Amino acid sequence: MTRFLVLYLVPASVIEDWARTDPATRKEAEDKMKADWAKWMSDHAAMITETGAGGKTKRVVHSGVSDARNDIHLYSFVEAESHEAAAKAFEGHPHLRIPRSSIEVMEIRPLTSIS
Repeated sequence: MTRFLVLYLVPASVIEDWARTDPATRKEAEDKMKADWAKWMSDHAAMITETGAGGKTKRVVHSGVSDARNDIHLYSFVEAESHEAAAKAFEGHPHLRIPRSSIEVMEIRPLTSIS
């Protein structure tokens, strides 16, 4: 089995717009998304080794550290027979119902020794 890093992306502006949605409308949609997400996770539990949420971001560059924003909303580590199989498993994922969202699946390769 090969390991993959899965990034669930949503533009920050979409999250900001969603926060301004009527609370009742938002709750109903979020409850449905949570239920659909839980079912998807249960259906794919054998391939998922970890899932978590991103938090506040700091960017480190040569000149120092600063606050930053990116589109990473959640992440998972998964195992699959191939890159194609891993990516195909995410077709139709509930996350993709969020406007302008996407999911990126990246193979994790071991670092080779530099010495």
